[in-house]
Amino acid sequence: MILVNLQTFKIVWLVLLLWQLSSLSFEVSAQTSQNINVLFINEVNNEPAAKAVEVVLTYLKKNMQYGVSVQLDSIEANKTDAKVLLEAICNKYATSIEKKQPPHLILDTTKSDIVSETVKSFTQALGLPTISASYGQAGDLRQWRDLDDSKKKYLLQVMPPADIIPEVIRSIVRYLNITNAAILYDDTFVMDHKYKSLLQNIQTRHVIIAIAQEGQRERAEQIEKLRNLDINNFFILGNIKSISQVLESVKPAYFERNFAWHAITQFDGDISSQRDNATIMFMKPLAYTQFRDRLGMLRTTYNLNEEPQLSSAFYFDLALRSFLTIKEMLQNGDWPKNMEYLNCDDFQGGNTPDRKVDLRQFFTKINEPTSYGTFDLVTQPNMDFNGHSYMKFEMDISVLQIRGGSSVNSKSIGSWTAGLDSPLTVRDEEQMKNLTADTVYRIFTVLQAPFIMRDETAPKGYKGYCIDLINEIAAIVHFDYTIQEVEDGKFGNMDENGNWNGIVKKLIDKQADIGLGSMSVMAEREIVIDFTVPYYDLVGITIMMQRPSSPSSLFKFLTVLETNVWLCILAAYFFTSFLMWVFDRWSPYSYQNNREKYKDDEEKREFNLKECLWFCMTSLTPQGGGEAPKNLSGRLVAATWWLFGFIIIASYTANLAAFLTVSRLDTPVESLDDLAKQYKILYAPLNGSSAMTYFERMANIEQMFYEIWKDLSLNDSLTPLERSKLAVWDYPVSDKYTKMWQAMQEAVLPLTLDEAVARVRNSTTATGFAFLGDATDIRYLQLTNCDLQVVGEEFSRKPYAIAVQQGSHLKDQFNNAILTLLNKRQLEKLKEKWWKNDEAQAKCEKPEDQSDGISIQNIGGVFIVIFVGIGMACVTLVFEYWWYRYRKNPRIIDVIEAEVDRSNLKDHHGKLADGVILGNSGEKFEKSNAALRPRFNQYPATFKPRF
Repeated sequence: MILVNLQTFKIVWLVLLLWQLSSLSFEVSAQTSQNINVLFINEVNNEPAAKAVEVVLTYLKKNMQYGVSVQLDSIEANKTDAKVLLEAICNKYATSIEKKQPPHLILDTTKSDIVSETVKSFTQALGLPTISASYGQAGDLRQWRDLDDSKKKYLLQVMPPADIIPEVIRSIVRYLNITNAAILYDDTFVMDHKYKSLLQNIQTRHVIIAIAQEGQRERAEQIEKLRNLDINNFFILGNIKSISQVLESVKPAYFERNFAWHAITQFDGDISSQRDNATIMFMKPLAYTQFRDRLGMLRTTYNLNEEPQLSSAFYFDLALRSFLTIKEMLQNGDWPKNMEYLNCDDFQGGNTPDRKVDLRQFFTKINEPTSYGTFDLVTQPNMDFNGHSYMKFEMDISVLQIRGGSSVNSKSIGSWTAGLDSPLTVRDEEQMKNLTADTVYRIFTVLQAPFIMRDETAPKGYKGYCIDLINEIAAIVHFDYTIQEVEDGKFGNMDENGNWNGIVKKLIDKQADIGLGSMSVMAEREIVIDFTVPYYDLVGITIMMQRPSSPSSLFKFLTVLETNVWLCILAAYFFTSFLMWVFDRWSPYSYQNNREKYKDDEEKREFNLKECLWFCMTSLTPQGGGEAPKNLSGRLVAATWWLFGFIIIASYTANLAAFLTVSRLDTPVESLDDLAKQYKILYAPLNGSSAMTYFERMANIEQMFYEIWKDLSLNDSLTPLERSKLAVWDYPVSDKYTKMWQAMQEAVLPLTLDEAVARVRNSTTATGFAFLGDATDIRYLQLTNCDLQVVGEEFSRKPYAIAVQQGSHLKDQFNNAILTLLNKRQLEKLKEKWWKNDEAQAKCEKPEDQSDGISIQNIGGVFIVIFVGIGMACVTLVFEYWWYRYRKNPRIIDVIEAEVDRSNLKDHHGKLADGVILGNSGEKFEKSNAALRPRFNQYPATFKPRF
């Protein structure tokens, strides 16, 4: 019992002792407490700053060990009226001077614009020590832009967290290599000074714009306008509500793989949205672990609950640090005594008091714990403090998946330490890359071989020269694309009302990013869209016609003469041969009727019917007919036949050469002038094509020139001499294109290339048609079709280029890529691939030319004649062999030499052997060396002459 009482006594004694010590400490602190006069200038609606300063005052009162007593005068600044604000500041300041309580410090928590500049102007002019939490980096504070060294020591600025957070966009853009960005922000951020500095020196097209607050429809229209600027990376800076409103205003299609959304806030909490399927990057601040207990204590004990917590903690730490800085300077005797203060009315423009106050030195040396992050203050003397000092804190980077109107999954993939040029710290590279918007451009095109052709097996459904070209460019510039055909199938023409169609309209309306194909660079197009450097040679307009085809025949040499002529020649041949035989048969002077007379001649030829046929046939050949008949009448017939043959052969040869030459003559149209001068062949370009525009404009120009000349000629104000100079018989201005344009309209312009080709192929001798179009189209049609040909030279040549939106960044990127491909000779390889080595190239026979020889198709019949003759000769040889081998012809011998032994010729019956008529036979005579002589050496006794 005694021990218990003793312990109780000790406890009571210790409590009394502690109470006395605390009372003594309170009295000492009260005696050493430093009074500070502060003029607090805050902005309307900046509740975190107002609440934070209020909590600081409470905090200092409850924690007397700081030894600071703050006398605070507050001014709430109106954002719109600078004059009223300046009057309020001057009145409050004058009152404090009258009370002999001038402010030691101006605590400025205005954000930006005219309010902030008014406060800066006031403090700079009167030389009042100021600590500001205004927004802006170096050079953004215009009134503090050119401070001298003394003023730089007491006019200080520390950037608030909301001014540092947008810098994470710069880090994201750099990390992900983003080329375009739309930055939307609400009233919790100030971005007026960020337009130039945020993404300075980064090749990223960007738009910074405040979020439309009127309603969801207005926000949807705002997003649509940004999308029309070819932007697919969106950054939302705002509170949780603003972020949700923007996400709910976006079309579902804008959450596909070619778009990226980044939500950045300074508030706590999670995003809720009615989106069904969206994946976004979400960033929000996190307090350092070592400061979370202090922040929790301030929130629970001192009611520091104003949102956002980051801003409230910043203003609390800044105000506390500022008050402690003044207290340290006063206690250390570094505060000037009898400091001179000027009233606003006393300021004359150059009489600012010279202050010897080094507020910067003491402010950076304060060692007071912070409640969210740490201050990163410039301590180097030769470096500007303002625009480079801020509070450092962490921001978490997470992947947020929204499904069915709620956040279903959130995964932290990295962090960012707040700073002016701080890199991202990424823990999951794969997830970070998935948050990148694929650069996907919308390409509209027009089918035109070999530039653009459908191919179901190709990755994009198309193939061709331009597809290979855009793939090469995509590999350099790093982008993907979608491609589709323009609905009207036109590259783009302007009507009378100035409205465009085709690809040009798509680019003007921001529905397309790229116009791809064999698109000509035209002056009127360049007014509304941009073109890259040409990727193809100059291409003009040319003429396409049906290739003239002369029918080939192996027996074409027979068609030189008509059939009745050949029949007449054949009849003349047989008649002459028969007549020659008759004359030779009945003429007493012929060889067969006068053998004795011609017995000494070297050549003896009996003109029987066979010999006459042979003589007349060979007389028509260079070999000649051989020995002519002996009789005069026969020779006259032969001479007549020779003359006939000479005329026929000469005529045939001349006509054959002319016939083959005429069949290979070129088309009568060889140029545009030839086409314009004739009326038999119709001609027209495609309706709405560049060729049509060319002829229409040329006709209009001719008409304008004619009107000018007519007005001059009929001008009554001209003197007779001047009028005579204009008087000519001939029309001074050509109407070539006017007539051609009229002829084209009468011929009806084809609507499609297929229709034009069909009309050319259906051309006949009576109704021909020529198509005028781009030379590349026509040359490719000639390459892939054997029945089409290019006529004449190109005219109105223009380059092909890729079309982009006016002012598009793609122009410079594509220019560099095309020039790179040109230097690597890749464009030449593409030409060779799609022109020389194209699989669709037709295997056509070489067209006959005047300089070429006669083809085998036209002269091959003569070889058939040889083969037929050889075949007939072979058949005749077989027949001769058969006749000789199997027919027993009687042996015919000379009757004079025969000494007939009639007894030897009898058979065993005593009769003469059958088949023996005259002559001798047997071994005796078979071995005789006597030469076989003619049947009659002299006339038999029984011979009687016919004449």
